[in-house]
Amino acid sequence: MKLAHVQLFEDFGTRSLAVHAIMVVTFANAVLAGLFIQGQIGLVSFVALLNFTAGLWVSHSIHSLGNVASDDEYNGIINEFLDTGTDESDSGLDTGRFGRLLALIAAVTAVSLLTSAQVLGGELFSVAVVAVGAIAVITAIIGFLIALGASYDESQQKWADKIDHDTDADVTES
Repeated sequence: MKLAHVQLFEDFGTRSLAVHAIMVVTFANAVLAGLFIQGQIGLVSFVALLNFTAGLWVSHSIHSLGNVASDDEYNGIINEFLDTGTDESDSGLDTGRFGRLLALIAAVTAVSLLTSAQVLGGELFSVAVVAVGAIAVITAIIGFLIALGASYDESQQKWADKIDHDTDADVTES
C-alpha cells in the first residue's frame, strides 16, 4: 500500500530537509529551555533536546554518506535554498561543502558550549564540553568522508567516461 505522505520521503532531499527542520527546532528549543526555564526541568530539557539534536545530526550525516554515490539531484541543504553555482563539478575535494559544514559545526558547538556554561555547573559542564566536542569531531570526520567520497565518485566517473571514449575511438578506427 502506497501512502502519499510516505512516498514524499522516498526522495533523499525531502528527507534531508525534514531532518534539518527537526534539528533546527530541537536545537532552538534546547537553547531556549536552557536559558529561560529554571531548575531541574530546564536542565533536563536542555540536555535532552541537545542530545536529541546531536543524535539526529550524527545519524543524518552517516545517512548522507550513502547518498554521495547516487545520481540524486540533492547537493546539500544550502543548495536547496540558494543557488551556489555547484551545478558544474570541480575536480578535487568538495571544499565548499566541507567548509560550510565546518562553519556550521563551529557555530553549533559555540552556541552549545555557551549555553552549557550558563546552564550547567561544575562537573556537568566538563562532561558537556567533552560530549559536544565529541559530536563536533565525529560530524567533521563524517563530513570529510562525504566530501572525499564525492570526489572519488567523480574521479571514477571521469575514468569510466575516458575508457568508454577511448574504446569508441578504437572501434571507429578499426
